[in-house]
Parts: sequence; C-alpha cells; structure tokens
Amino acid sequence: MIWYLLYPIRGTTEGPVLDESHPLRVAFARYGRYAASHVVTTLLVSVAVASLLIYPLPFLYTTDSTSGASILPEHAWTDTLPLVDKNRVEPDVIMRSIWVHGNYFQALNRNVLLSALDLQDELLGPTVNFNPRRFIAREIQTTNATNTDITLDQRDAIHVANGLTNQSWFFQSPLQYWSCSSETIEQDDDIIVTANERKTQATSVNVTLRHSTVFSGKRFQDRRLVAADALVISLVHHRDSPVGRQWQEKVQALKQNTHDNWNIFNYSPNGKTSELYEFQFRPMSSQDVFLLGLAYTLVLVYFLTSLSKLRAVKSKVGLMVTVIAQIVLAIFSSFTICAIFKIDLSRIPRLGYPVVIFSMSLENIFRLINAVILTPSEHSTSKRIGYAFGETGYVALACVTQNLVILYGLSKLVSPGVSAFCTFTAIALIFDFFYLSTFFLSVLSVDVRRTELSDALAKASIRSHRSNSDPQSRQTWLDAMLQGRIAMSTRIAGTIVMIGFVLVSQWHFFENESVIRALGRILRIAPKYKNLSLSSSLSEVHQGRSPASWLGLQDHETARELIHVIKPDAHSYIARVFYPTIFVLKGSDRKLSANEPWFPPAVYDFVRHQSSPFIVTVIVIAAAVRLLMNYLLWDELADSDRVDGADSDALLSVKTLSQGHTLDVALLAASSDGHLVSIGLDRVIRVWDVKAGIEGYVLGDNSELFNIPFPILAVCIDDESHWLALLTSRKVLLWNLADFRWGPVLEVEPDRHKPESFFFVPDDSVTIPSLVVIRRDGTLTELKAGQPPKSVTFTKGSSIVSVGSLVEKGYPAQVIASTREGQVHIATQEDTQWPSSTVNEDNSIERGLVSIQSLPELGFFLVIRLQTVDLVDSQTLRTIYTFNTDPIQPKSIKCFHSRPRKMRCGSIALWSFTIAYNHAYTRDLMVHTYSPQNEGESLCFCDPTSPTRKTCCPWQRAKMSKRTIKNPGVWDALPCGIIVGVRKKTSGKARADGHVDCQRLQQLGNLRRRHQFSQVADGQATPDNNWEVWMFSHFGKKETWETLPLCSKIEDDGHLFVNSLGPMTRIGRASVAIGLSNVIKIIVVGNERFETGDGAQPEDGMPVLGNRRRKGPSTLRAKHVLHCPHC
Repeated sequence: MIWYLLYPIRGTTEGPVLDESHPLRVAFARYGRYAASHVVTTLLVSVAVASLLIYPLPFLYTTDSTSGASILPEHAWTDTLPLVDKNRVEPDVIMRSIWVHGNYFQALNRNVLLSALDLQDELLGPTVNFNPRRFIAREIQTTNATNTDITLDQRDAIHVANGLTNQSWFFQSPLQYWSCSSETIEQDDDIIVTANERKTQATSVNVTLRHSTVFSGKRFQDRRLVAADALVISLVHHRDSPVGRQWQEKVQALKQNTHDNWNIFNYSPNGKTSELYEFQFRPMSSQDVFLLGLAYTLVLVYFLTSLSKLRAVKSKVGLMVTVIAQIVLAIFSSFTICAIFKIDLSRIPRLGYPVVIFSMSLENIFRLINAVILTPSEHSTSKRIGYAFGETGYVALACVTQNLVILYGLSKLVSPGVSAFCTFTAIALIFDFFYLSTFFLSVLSVDVRRTELSDALAKASIRSHRSNSDPQSRQTWLDAMLQGRIAMSTRIAGTIVMIGFVLVSQWHFFENESVIRALGRILRIAPKYKNLSLSSSLSEVHQGRSPASWLGLQDHETARELIHVIKPDAHSYIARVFYPTIFVLKGSDRKLSANEPWFPPAVYDFVRHQSSPFIVTVIVIAAAVRLLMNYLLWDELADSDRVDGADSDALLSVKTLSQGHTLDVALLAASSDGHLVSIGLDRVIRVWDVKAGIEGYVLGDNSELFNIPFPILAVCIDDESHWLALLTSRKVLLWNLADFRWGPVLEVEPDRHKPESFFFVPDDSVTIPSLVVIRRDGTLTELKAGQPPKSVTFTKGSSIVSVGSLVEKGYPAQVIASTREGQVHIATQEDTQWPSSTVNEDNSIERGLVSIQSLPELGFFLVIRLQTVDLVDSQTLRTIYTFNTDPIQPKSIKCFHSRPRKMRCGSIALWSFTIAYNHAYTRDLMVHTYSPQNEGESLCFCDPTSPTRKTCCPWQRAKMSKRTIKNPGVWDALPCGIIVGVRKKTSGKARADGHVDCQRLQQLGNLRRRHQFSQVADGQATPDNNWEVWMFSHFGKKETWETLPLCSKIEDDGHLFVNSLGPMTRIGRASVAIGLSNVIKIIVVGNERFETGDGAQPEDGMPVLGNRRRKGPSTLRAKHVLHCPHC
C-alpha cells in the first residue's frame, strides 16, 4: 500500500525488486525448487497440518453457549461494551447482583445453595415458586409503592411480566432451577445433574437461565457443567423501581447484621461502584445483506475476470477449486486456533469472515501464477516454480507483514468484538501464506508437470515489460489510472477491503452517533471502550473470574432476550451495572486448589475422547493422499526425478540416436508427438520414437527393401501422426505409423521439377488426408487416395523461389509462393479447385527478390525482401505493417510469437513478436523483438486505418529491441520462443566484426578415411574442431544464454568425420533433431512433452537445395573435414 502513496515520487506502484542474489530471494527460490521437486512431501505436510487443525473444528464449536465450547458466529452483530461515564449517557436499566461463594469451586454445594436462597429471600422477599403473573387480574395500589418495604403484591405487580413501566424489574438466579424452594434443594440427590438438565429453563419473562448468566467461574467436562465458583443472583430494574431501592438498602443491612455467617466484600476497582455498559444484539439488516452480497459479488467478479485473463491455464475449474480449497483451509484452520486460545468470534456475523480473506488471498495467488507464466517454458518445472516463488515469495511475505501491522493497530482502536475479528484475520493471513507456500505451490507444480498448465504455458503470451533503460514520459497517477495503465491489483484492494470491513463493523456498534464523535472514538480522542479486566482485585477471595470479565462472557442469545424485555423495538440497551457484593460463607476454603486452565474445556474433552480417532484419521488421510498422488503421478514422478535430479539448472540436453545409418543422414522429418523419420545415403528409412526413447524400426526391411524406389525427394507426416508420406520421382508411398502397414500408392507425374513443398492437408472427412506437392515451375498437384492427381499452375510460368502454406483444420488451405520476378501469388483451396491471385503486383519488382514465411496460428504471412518484411493478411491480402531490417540472407528468416488472443474489436493481438534472420553480409544472427509501448496493451492486427481501442497498440507504435548473435551456425526458432543452434566452437579472440580465425583443417579424400582422427603436427587431436549447442531466449527483462557440447566427452556414438552439419528439423515445441554425419542428435531445451496437436508445426522433410546464386571465392567455400575428438 505504501508504494501507491509513493507513486508521485517513484513513478511506479510496484514494490522494489530484489536482486536475484539477495539472500531472501535466494531462500524463497531454493524452497520453491525443493517444493516442486518433492511435490508429495510438500503436499503431505500441508494436508497433515490441515487435518490436524480442521478435524477438531466440530468438537470445539457449538451453538449452545452452556456447553463450555466456543460459540459459532451468528447472523448478528453482538457485543458487550464498557462506556465512559463522562459521555453522560442515560442508562435504560440498572443491574445489581450478589455473588455467593463457598469453598473454591464448590458453589453447587447444598449448603451454599440454601444459604444463597436465604440471602435472595432477604433481598427480594419470598421467591418460592415465583410467578408474578398471578397478580395481573388483581388491582394493586402501586402509587404508594415507593417506600423501602413493599408488599409482595406490590412487588409482583410492578414486575416486567405484568407490563413495562418505569418501575419494572425482574431477577435471575440459579436457585430458580429448584423453583427457589429449600425443600426441593434438600430433596435433590444430584444437584449438578439438575443444573445441567435445566440449563435451558426460562424465567417468567422468557429469559433463559444459562450457565453463563447464573454462575461464575465454571468448569465443564464432556460439554456438561461439573463445578462453579460462584452463584450469581442478579436484579434488573428501571431507575424508579422500589425493588431496586429495597435491594440496595437490604444489602447495606446485610453487611451490618450477617457477619456471623458471611464474609462480605465490596468489589470496587478504581474506587467506583458502577460502570456503564452497552449490550448489543443487532441482526443483519437488509442493507447489511445487500452490502455483503455486493462485496462477495465484486470478489467473485474480480476472481473470474482475473482467471479469464490467465491465458496459460487450461483447467480453470481445477484452478478455481484449488484456490477456494486453499482459502477455506486457511479460514477453518484459523477458527480452530481461535477456539483453542479462547478468542470469541461470535460478535461479528459469520458471513463477514470469508470475504476479507478471499479478497486478500487472491493477490498472492495470481501474483504467483503470473510469475510462473512469465518464466521460460523450457526450464524444468522445479526451476520455474523456484524462480517464480523467489520472485513473489518475499513480496507476499511483505504484504502479509504489512497487513498484520495494520490489523494490530486497528485492534487497539476498535471494540473487543471487532478486535477479535482483527485477530482472526491476522491468523488467517498467516495460514493463507503457509498454504500458499505448501498446498497451492505443490498443486501448481503438479499442474505444470502434468501439462494442465505446461501445454498452455509454452504457448503463453510473454509480455515484454518496459526496461529501466527505456525512456518514459512522467504523468500523474490520475492520468495513468484513467488511461488504464495502472492496474487496480489486489495488493491494495485486499488491504482496502480489510480496513473497510473493520471500520464498517465498528460502525455497527456506534449506534446513531455523529461522524465526528465516531471518528474521534476510533482515534481515541474521546475513548469509548475500556478493557475488561480478567482478574479480580479481591486477592483474598481468589475468584475464578472477575465480574468485569464475567460480563464480557454473556452470549448473544442472552443479549437478544434481555433487549426484547427491556427495549422490545431496539437492538441495544445501556445498563448501569453496579459491581456485585461478594458473599463468602464463613469457614469456606478459598485457597487455590487448581489453576485456571490454559485452554477451553472443549479442548480437553477432545484430547480425552478423540485422540485415538484423531491420530488414525490424520494418518489415513495422509496415506490416502500419498497413494492418490502416487497413482496420479506414477509417471510424472519418475520423469521429475530424471529431469530435476541431476542438474535442475541446466536447460540444454543432447541425446544421440546412433547405429541407425551407416552413411550420412540426408533427410529428416518429424511430428509433434515425437516420431522422427530419417533417410540416409545408405538408402535406409528409419522411424524413431523419440518420446519413448526406443530405436524404432526400418521401413521396407528385408525383402521389402527393393520396393522403395530411391531417391526420396521429400517426406512429411500429417498433423495426427497417423500417416507418413514418401515422395519419389514417380509415386508417393504412404506408411501408417499407428498400424505399421503400407497404405495406397499415389501416382505422380514423372520427370517433373524438384519439389519446393510437400505437405498434408488435414481433413476429418477422409481416412487419408490429401497431399499437396508444389514444384519449382509453379505447378501445384493435389493427391488424393483413389483419385488421379490434379495439377494447376498458379505462378503463370514463373519459377518459384519460396513457398509457404497456411494449413489448419476446418479452414481452406492456402499456398503462398514468390517468383524470381518478385511477384507473390496465393492459391486457396475451394473444393477441388485452387484459384489463385497476386499480392502487391504493382511494386513488387522494384523491391527485389522475395521469399515467403507463413504464420499459420495468425492467418498471416510474411513477404521478405532484402531489407523489409511485409506482414500480410491472408484473407484481405492487405499489408498490415512493414518491418525495416538489416540485409537478410535469403531463406534464413524465422519468427515466433506469443499466444494470439481475440480483442474486442474482432482482430487478433499478441504480447510479443520476434523475427530472427541471418545478416546477408556478416552471417550474424539478428533478433528483432516487437512489443507494446505501454503496459496493458497488445500488438493488434487490425486495419491500421481504422480506430483502435486503448488496449490496442498499432504496429507503428510498437517498440523494438534488437540483439545480435555472432557465429550462429545452423539454428532454428522454436515455437516456445527459444532460438537454438549448433555451431563450431571458436578458438582465439574474435575480431571486431564477429568473425573468428580458424585453423585450416586437412581434407580427407574418401569415405574410407572418415573414421581416422584429424591431427596436427604434434600428433594431438585438434581441440577446436568441436561442435557446441547454444540457446537464447528473451522473456521480459530476463535473457537466457546457455551452451553445451554437441558430443559428450564420455560418449562414443560412432559417427563419421563431419565436414558440415546435416539437416535440422523441429520435434515438438522445445526440441530439434540435427544430422551429424550418420547419427542424429536430439537437442532438447528444458522439458519436452511430445504431444499431438501442440502447434509445434515441424518442418517438412525437404532436402536442402543448393543456392543457384554465384558463389564467392573458392577459398571461402572450401569444405573442411571436421572430426570430434570426444567421440
């Protein structure tokens, strides 16, 4: 909250960000990694703690105030508040009482009861079988009933049961359990049983004789009263009541005349004989219900809105259940702790407790989820969770600490009931942080690991936050709020709800006071409330409870009944409570025979009767959770140990597929579920299962070997990984990857030009989807099983330079091709036809040679020229934006982007868009990343001429960050937003232009010498002939760069000498395969799930065609023979 107040000075509402090496952040990150790596242990800890605290809850609370258990909150505001006399408040009634003691906690002794009955009859007159209603029909002259001694008829006539007047009175006494009859008391064989059986007995005014009102210093066992320290006989009367005056005078007389039987003490702390108290019982009004309903609605709307904005969540229902479970666990655990430590929560309506905790807990939850989303998806689960928790854990702890300080301050200013609510909220916040750090953290890591989140997290929109070096124009906080650039996060909203609810709760106890007086009382300018002393000032009596604290124990039901008698139409009354006169039978032993128990009686009852079931239940729940987790995560736990066990910080890993070929690998094709097809110069076609890690099988093995006509010109796999297509010079062979069988053979026209593209067109209506072959001469051929091929020429006789395709299930396929003349043609599938059109035909020739890059997820494509890139809509064929670049090496451009989302204007939008390409002259890798100019905006693909919304950032206003990578080698841009490549390790110092001087290596003339080591004059293997894998990612302000040797020092994969790298293709979202002579290297970045339909879009298995452009000098294009000395 302090950061919002400092916004005009700091320019941001975000708190300070600790450095990654800060000890506090390191500690939270280390714990997060441990929790994510040991999910079952962390979850068991949270479940065990929750079971320990929630199981006792039904045994510690009750709706019966006479059982010794804590009272559950009702739908009412109730409290007993001491007032200050100088407020000059006129009391509604006057309360007087006497407390009768025998031996210590022996008030239910027969002799004490009989002696107390004598005192009661002395003060009030005979009360045996007391029933004032029998005198209603008689006309009693009460006008003169103002003397000290009044007749019984006059006394009963002015009883409140006969009508409420300014002389009304009534009394309460435990002796009414026995009808105030000495004979009944003497004949009672078990006084304690009688006291328990008649605890719900009502008096003549329908006020229940609860144990809390007629006894003081009670002991309970098994929800039953077993002992009491004092009998409390109370008189409630109006100011003009003669019964009150008679009581007062009789008490003074007793003090002088009964010293032989009683020791009499006056309880008068601070020299006062009375205090003003306000008793309230205010049922929830329709306004209260509306306000609470509105609060819950706002919290729910905020929760659902924030949840809908989490683009990286697949199972939103599961997330809702987890969030609600965490908050419910925190609330229930807090109720248990409050019951154990005798914190009375019955003063505030029960509906008020959850709303505050919900509004404050959502802050930390969404902050943690967003932090996980913003972590690079290639990282291991434990590292992602650890980094996110390290980034948010200390912030959550600071927020909890801030709110605890605020609650502590508020608890000192408000009434006791509201102060108890502040204590409950503080305990709930602590438990909420605990369950966030254990329960929610473990469930979140499980969801990430089980791809409930990981699949979407890999596609998540990664927002590029404004860096510290970016220039910003300062503006006022109000302007930023109006423009929507400052989010109303729950970081301040939760605190506001907390403070607001405390003030609203306190306001209910202000009655109809003015605002100034109410605020003054909160600020202690005119203090209203006093502390209720828990200990008695009469040390020689050793009372079990002081009269002041006894008043505070009166439950809300008693208050409601008394209000109905005294002020039937009101919700509160003010009473002048005279301190009781203490009567102690002479000869009684008042020495402390037992100390006041630390905990409520219900706690001891629970330990005594529920210990064994409690322990068994906790063990069974923990074991059940353990078995359930083992069942649900039987495969993920094993994968987690492999991934996180060895080196959880390493992102790159290399696997080798060897012994599949004897000569170089020439073609590679892959599917998103982990199928990899390799075709070598040895005429072997092998299918690998990368996900399962098995060697796979060879197509056409044994007798079928000669049925596959070579050479294979192209290879592709359909989106569902059902069919593999092999394109030869005369036909297409189909292999069913699921059933391991050959499909129908599709004939193609022989002796055509080399294919530029070869791919499946998804179609659920047929068993075998159709195939499209695009030749260099501009011929498009569609192949369908059982039908003759259909060809069309859509480039008007021009040779094709580059081809891109937009193929998505449910939409017509589109093919975009560029020609040597610089024209761009697009053909769209319409049933069996492929009509074509030309894009920007007017000025394309003037802008140079063109290549194409399709963007299937967006429905757009890129038209690439030497120093510009056009973003073109495939439907309208309009250029949305033109990117200016450095000179681009032909066919080197790759791009990736965040997950697209739909805007209200109808267009799609992104949070980031990256273009990567090789510089045409330096061959350096250039990476351009575009992001919105302001927070809260998105890069919108709408028409640049149309008006935009405030959340749309046109491409013209997008900011661009540029990075250069020297010596990139062979690389690819993965869909998860990572660039990965393989290059030769450099030796010596790099020159200023980024090129590296490498030693000339000897060339080997034939394949028979490829298994020998390349040596220099000293006979040692050349150390700089190694290949290394590198990766680069940029997520927000965090950049990741990592390298790894392509060949392990301890691995002998048996590959031949390497003079150049083979083909590279993507597998899944975070892995690539590259040919290294006759072996295949699988490069994995982070975690790879290999799931069908994850949008990875692996490239077609097209051969790397030679460039027909004139080569440079022969010294620059000489092929060096390379050998990896570690293999």
